[in-house]
Parts: sequence; C-alpha cells; structure tokens
Amino acid sequence: MKLLYAEDEAAMSEAVADILTFHKYAVDVVDNGEDALEYARSEAYDGIILDIMMPRMDGLTVLRKLRAEGNSTPVLLLTAKAEVADRIEGLDLGADDYLPKPFVMEELLARVRAMLRRRESFMPEVMEFGDLRLNPSDVTLTCKGQSAELQNREFQLMEVLMKNPGIYHSADSLVIDAWGYEAEADANSVRVYVSGLRKRLTELGSGVEIVSRRNIGYSLSWNG
Repeated sequence: MKLLYAEDEAAMSEAVADILTFHKYAVDVVDNGEDALEYARSEAYDGIILDIMMPRMDGLTVLRKLRAEGNSTPVLLLTAKAEVADRIEGLDLGADDYLPKPFVMEELLARVRAMLRRRESFMPEVMEFGDLRLNPSDVTLTCKGQSAELQNREFQLMEVLMKNPGIYHSADSLVIDAWGYEAEADANSVRVYVSGLRKRLTELGSGVEIVSRRNIGYSLSWNG
C-alpha cells in the first residue's frame, strides 16, 4: 500500500514516516500543501494523510482541490486544532477521517488501516483497462474472449499496473507495491516478469502495452 503523508513539523514527519514504513507501507513525504497537491495529482496513492496547518497551502485547500478534480483517494486529516468546526469542514469537503494532535501511533495506524479497508471494499473484484479484464478469483487475464492464467507474481504485478494506468512505476516501487518489502526480488526480477506479461498480451491480441522509459520505470498504455 502506498501513502502520501504531508506534514510540516520535521520531528513529527520523521516519526510518523518511520512507523508507517516499519509497518510495510510505502510512504512519500512532503512538507507543504503545494507539494502535497502536486504529488497527489501525479501519483496514484492508496491513501493520503494531510496535516491541516501547512505552509504554502493548507490541508483543507488541498482536499478541496482534489475532490473538485474528481480525486477520490481516501484522506485522513491531522490537525492540532480540536474545534468541532474544523472537523465538520474537513468531513464536508470529503475527508474520510479526522485525527486531532497529539495522537498515539497505534491510533494513527488503526485509522489508516480502517481507511484503506473502506477503500478496498469499494474496489471492483474484476479490474478493467482497455480491452483487458483482470480477475482475482481465478488469477486470469482476459481479452476478447480469450484468457490466460497468470503466475501469482505476474498477477500481482499486473494488478499494480492496472490500478494506476498511465503512471510510471520504478522497478523498486513495483517490487514493494506488488510483492512487499520482504520479497526476494530486484529490478531484474521485474524485467523478467514484465517480459512474460508482454508475451501474454501479445498472445491475447490486446491493444494494451507495458511501456518502459529508461531510468523511470514501467506503465500501461492503451492503443485501442
């Protein structure tokens, strides 16, 4: 699971990022609202943790802009303020949860888990992109009535790519997002599985391609 965490207090930011990383989350950290908005627009995250009081753009403004643009990524708001009005405004703007400072790390983790569970409950069982359908129930990739059964790691890799079409993922991030921090895999492993998936796409006659950019990563492209 990949999270965006926006917090301008350096000590707090480091502590939260460390605990999230320890619990196997991939975390991008920014220290101001403008960067938070830019990151959220350019990357597909499973969840966003936003401090309300930040320089250059406050968290509520970031949230307002994201929701106005149709970004439905779950958002957990953090703030030192405890007034009910702030909570109401954040929730009305589309926040999924609200946690006032100071907080204990265990509660933060519990709220992040709950936020991500809610997100997963709304995700379709069968994923679709272009002319492809990825079915987790039987681990198959289907195109134009033809199906190919994928290996487990192929499926996990394809799932990450289909969740975020058009976005480039580095080999390192694909290892973490698809197989986890403890996976015994590297860039060469990704290259091997991508090669296998490309062959399957060709065999299925799909208009979807796995494209790569040197020193950047891999992404899905639809040429239908």
